[in-house]
Amino acid sequence: MATIRDIAKLARVSPATVSRVLNYDQELSVAQETKQRIFEVAEDLNYTKHKRANKIGKAVIRLVQWYDEAEELADLYYLSIRLGIEKKAEELNIQIRREALNELSDIQVNGTIALGKFDAEQIRQLKQTDENLLLVDFDGMNMGLNSLVVDFDQSVNLVIDHFIRQGYQKIGILSGEEKTKHNLQPIEDPRLMAFKHKMKQLNLYRPEFTLTAAFSMETGKTTMAEFLSSTEELPNALFASSDALAVGAMQAIQAAGLRVPEDISVIGFNDVSVAKYVSPALSTIKVETEWMGELAVSTILDLAKEFSPVPRKIMLGTKLIQRESTK
Repeated sequence: MATIRDIAKLARVSPATVSRVLNYDQELSVAQETKQRIFEVAEDLNYTKHKRANKIGKAVIRLVQWYDEAEELADLYYLSIRLGIEKKAEELNIQIRREALNELSDIQVNGTIALGKFDAEQIRQLKQTDENLLLVDFDGMNMGLNSLVVDFDQSVNLVIDHFIRQGYQKIGILSGEEKTKHNLQPIEDPRLMAFKHKMKQLNLYRPEFTLTAAFSMETGKTTMAEFLSSTEELPNALFASSDALAVGAMQAIQAAGLRVPEDISVIGFNDVSVAKYVSPALSTIKVETEWMGELAVSTILDLAKEFSPVPRKIMLGTKLIQRESTK
């Protein structure tokens, strides 16, 4: 059976170019003559995208992360996903090869899982390294890439609907601020986008109740403390884009002499292990992060067996865990 590498050799282009042409990548800038040559060679070789050639021996999956180990410990979200990936790989007797984005090897693998947020240049680098690529926690559908992401619209709706049922109208958000590693491009928090959309639909959006901080407990505490000291009118409910931000916000609220949830009700996001042990115990949106990692392994293996004519996008639902930080 002909492979992409066979086509690339005869068409005198790279395997990555062949893959992108055959998948009708709209971002690829290549001469029409080159595209025609690739399609003609593929036709001559009777190439089919439907089945990938099985690799001999133990399966190997490349794992590329944007967080290092120190950053993982500061925000356990990505640590939990990685552990899920490694757990599933061990169950299936699959080797996980962890590689840094700036040190990608040309070793033959069954697929590449890219965990985290990446800019356009990094995405191009990943696509050139491996045609079987799955982005985890990053939506690459507009770039024609397979993606496994959380359904943030559903998550935020759970939070706002809960607050409204409890009688809250003045609802604020402490959103997360991130940048890509290489070019330091700002990454808009999808929870903030979903929050604004829903609250505007309800005619409840208050821009003065919209706060932003880096994803850490310390910045959450500092940002919330500055807000509390600079305004007279306060929200009576607050959604934070991570549990770390939520815990920091609660510390600032209590330090200002206010009570959680009597004065300000708080809901976080992720349900990390410490959420139930803080005081008061944190209500939060639970993301099944470990299972998300396991699903990433299953998905990349499925993609290794059979090509999809269009990129695949899997969206994971969430659930609200109610504890003492909300009434």
